[in-house]
Amino acid sequence: MNLDKLQNWLAENQLDAAYISNPITIAYFTGYEMEPEERIFALLAFRDAEPFIFCPALNVEEAKHSEWNGDVYGYLDHENPWQIIKSYVEKRTKNYQNWAIEQNNLPVERYKFLQTAFANSNFDHNLSDFIDHLRLYKTSAEIEKLKAAGAEADFAFQVGFDNIATGVTERYIAGQIDYQLKLQKGVMHQSFETIVQAGENASNPHLGPTMNTVKPNELVLFDLGTMHKGYASDASRTVAYGTPTDKQKEIYEIDREAQQAAIEAAKPGITAAELDAVARDIITKAGYGEYFIHRLGHGIGKNVHEFPSIMEGNDLVIQEGMCFSIEPGIYIPGVGGVRIEDCGVVTKNGFESFTKTDKALKYIPLREK
Repeated sequence: MNLDKLQNWLAENQLDAAYISNPITIAYFTGYEMEPEERIFALLAFRDAEPFIFCPALNVEEAKHSEWNGDVYGYLDHENPWQIIKSYVEKRTKNYQNWAIEQNNLPVERYKFLQTAFANSNFDHNLSDFIDHLRLYKTSAEIEKLKAAGAEADFAFQVGFDNIATGVTERYIAGQIDYQLKLQKGVMHQSFETIVQAGENASNPHLGPTMNTVKPNELVLFDLGTMHKGYASDASRTVAYGTPTDKQKEIYEIDREAQQAAIEAAKPGITAAELDAVARDIITKAGYGEYFIHRLGHGIGKNVHEFPSIMEGNDLVIQEGMCFSIEPGIYIPGVGGVRIEDCGVVTKNGFESFTKTDKALKYIPLREK
């Protein structure tokens, strides 16, 4: 159990308690997911006592009927949540002087409220790094959910390809993808806003879908993902609408070669920096290094972007069970852009992609909608 690992970590570091504030982390440890908005939602874990969930009163029954089997306590909007938390902690244990917190998540204001409520305690120990490394290795159950999310992304690509036509907007295509995911697959949440970029817009990697219309003989870039039972997919494909220019075909093939080389190199023992270099060197030697302007990849799991970063300077050794993206890109202002991305899991034999959509350059025939 992951909570057992957390309690062991607290003991090893001579800590009494942990205040966990990130809803994704809470879901990871408890199986209960919710978005508290402005209200307080926390998991409190202890070295020598049972953990409990603290949440708004309107979510207490929901939490009790979730996968979580422990105690759940709530508060009303007009009440002081910090004093209520303190009262439940004091009933549970006398040892709460040394705390660990998620320093990469807890807002300063709430940090100060905690310090005030537990005036004689310290909150200097960072829990975030431990959680990042704990979540780094996925279980077989987690991998099955990531594979299912990948299959939904493959479906989404086909919907997108089918809706490319002269004069339709990027937002129209993105809207059709989101609608059909809900209608046919029951997907209620994307892992991020569906991105569709046609022509020159694809040279701006994170530009969302706009009212720009698709025109004949240009590249169209898709970046999309879904949430499946709390786990994310994230994948990119670039297709040709009509006949692209020789320059656009060239950068596509270079990017495809770089991505495939990195996938083949992603095996236990290589470092994150070395893996980034495999793809980057191919793009650089082809003369386009200045147009590859982001890391090769990022971890994926309950978050669409999580630890680790597959990039220069990261000496983390890749090991079996790690899940991350491989997504080299080439973005040339005034010309267009190409990104090909798959997330997958490292096995003892290599890298198994969660998405299966073919990566040979796909040509969409010219048509009117």
